[in-house]
Amino acid sequence: MHQALLHFPEIQLTARDGHKLRGYFAQCFGQDSDLWHNHQANGKVIYRYPLIQYKVVDGAAILLGLEEGAALVMRRFLTIRELDINGRKYPVRAKNLENLEVEAKVHDALYDYTFTHPWMALNQKNYKLYTNLSVAERQPYLEKMLRNNILAFFKGIDHFEEQQIQVKLRQLRQVPIQFKNEHMSGFLGDFTTNAQLPNYIGLGKSVSRGFGTIHQIN
Repeated sequence: MHQALLHFPEIQLTARDGHKLRGYFAQCFGQDSDLWHNHQANGKVIYRYPLIQYKVVDGAAILLGLEEGAALVMRRFLTIRELDINGRKYPVRAKNLENLEVEAKVHDALYDYTFTHPWMALNQKNYKLYTNLSVAERQPYLEKMLRNNILAFFKGIDHFEEQQIQVKLRQLRQVPIQFKNEHMSGFLGDFTTNAQLPNYIGLGKSVSRGFGTIHQIN
């Protein structure tokens, strides 16, 4: 799988600025492809796994492209000379582009990952269902959600997986998050799976804004 990671190491932002990065690049390059913003011309949302994602990792802005999204990031790399985040302009004096071929498939081996940004596993409807479960039922329910999230990622990159995906959540903790001016809940922690997944992809809801970003634990 083709992955492009564009880092802006000198531009320090906060994690909540992920959606502002998305808004800026969508405005700049949205005419090239709807992959930059995942909206139709009439404004309706295109429900699919985002192939371009916007993140703030360790304070630095990152643009992630996968497959067709990677090609778009590569094409626009040299044209990015500044970022405008909420009206504040940041000149781009340094940018690092990693052009990678990475594996994304299910193996017999097991891999450990951590959520570097809160994982939005639940929407309003299934959050109510989750809170009505017993303590013993909650982790299996979330593990089912995570398996579905991994399947959604595979579908997004047109990878059909015949083997069953296994997941085990560890050290999971619920954290408050602010999403579209609403107070919601996310989760941080680690998980083990037999799916080999690229670093920095997002799982769950609102991954284009940085939620659910993962990184392999060495």
